[in-house]
Amino acid sequence: MLTTRFVDGSPNWIDLGTSDIEGATAFYAALFGWQFVSAGPEAGGYGFFQLDGRTAAGGMQTTAEQGPPSWNVYFQSPDVEATAKTAEQAHGRVLHPPMDVMGQGHMAILADPAGVSFGLWQPGRIKGVDVAEETGSLCWVELYTPDIAAAAAFYHKVLGHETSAVPFPGGTYTCLNPAGGGEDSMFGGLVPLADDPTEAATGPYWLPYFEVTDTDAAVTKAQELGGTVRMPATDVPDVGRIAKLADPSGARFAVIRSAQQQS
Repeated sequence: MLTTRFVDGSPNWIDLGTSDIEGATAFYAALFGWQFVSAGPEAGGYGFFQLDGRTAAGGMQTTAEQGPPSWNVYFQSPDVEATAKTAEQAHGRVLHPPMDVMGQGHMAILADPAGVSFGLWQPGRIKGVDVAEETGSLCWVELYTPDIAAAAAFYHKVLGHETSAVPFPGGTYTCLNPAGGGEDSMFGGLVPLADDPTEAATGPYWLPYFEVTDTDAAVTKAQELGGTVRMPATDVPDVGRIAKLADPSGARFAVIRSAQQQS
């Protein structure tokens, strides 16, 4: 379960880089009930998507030179500089070196050996997002990767991630949890890129899932708002009803009505 009781290695922040922050604000307000609050003039346009006054994500306007619109997943690190060095030793790359963020914490942006970018957040005054697992908030992350074993080894060395195989219709699903956390702390999974035609054409990346009360209604709403359906609403036994979407600028995400929410 992904909670706000963050431990090292778990996802503790997520943000959106988009070519249209005003459009994104309107889209996610209508879809999830978020309100965008500026972090102040010194933050360069960065702000917080808030759900009933609690921060669910961050976001900012980005340029084409910074890459296409996308959601970025951050993992908790006790020492961003040390973790970045470990990533380089494990054949990853440092895309944006460790830096202090106005005294709120330290961050860095890295890439794994397959080229998938991800963030590190070393908590300061901001520990992480204020809400998770609830309707309208982050509840799961998946890494689509060309090599499950290589990805598992990299994230284990860099972030301490542990994996476990869970029976799944047609095979097994590789779950992730923080070091020593066990099944109760699972926060995501690894998915072979070649096994998913939806993802194979676009390359490896981290996909965030947001909890919703009605997956089909969320899909319909996203389409009405100019979003794209990348995978229609689908039932996954003992997991929930999921759909893969993209916002009007093309940032990819998924929604789920979790089985535990249904019960």
